Amino acid sequence: MFKKLAADALGLSDIGQIIDKKDFDKVDSDDYVMHEDQEQIYFVIKSKKDEYCFTNLALIHLDGDSAVSSKRMLKRYPYDKYEISNVYLETAGTVDLDVEIKFTMGGVAFSIDINKKQLEQVKDLYKALIKIVEITASNEVLLDYAHQSVTIARDATARFGVQGAAPSEQFNAINESAYNWLKSKRKELKVKDFGAVFEKYINQ
Repeated sequence: MFKKLAADALGLSDIGQIIDKKDFDKVDSDDYVMHEDQEQIYFVIKSKKDEYCFTNLALIHLDGDSAVSSKRMLKRYPYDKYEISNVYLETAGTVDLDVEIKFTMGGVAFSIDINKKQLEQVKDLYKALIKIVEITASNEVLLDYAHQSVTIARDATARFGVQGAAPSEQFNAINESAYNWLKSKRKELKVKDFGAVFEKYINQ
């Protein structure tokens, strides 16, 4: 019991290690990366019971029940469906042996302890996640503007109408045009692949 308390106090209970790029093909999560769809690994943190694999498309989490069990739950969090928020980096205190990166994805909270000797690499991950948050937030604002623009344009066009065209035809034409335009804007602004961000900030 005292050993467990001491381990928790010093941050030794389940400290993760950042895996070198050359060893990405050796981690368990590599088996679940969709290489067929050009998905690739950019950052991996591995502890005794968990594995966190950041790809250009998603976070793959191999969630272990305990350090002594080989049983794992595979969870996948695509960036376009699980928005990242609340990103924090907690540096080590005097007696701590780990740093901690915290973030939320679609309401799921993550708190990952990492060996403090690897702080510089954790900083790179922190910057990449912060940039993804900024891009997502900016695109959400632009998408909201697009929704407003469509509504204004549709209402204005409906008021003036088109001479010689039946009201139902005008309505269908306006709605179809608005739908197609908004669909294209949504596809443009809902980023699925953040490979460029990871390539810019992850320096392994």
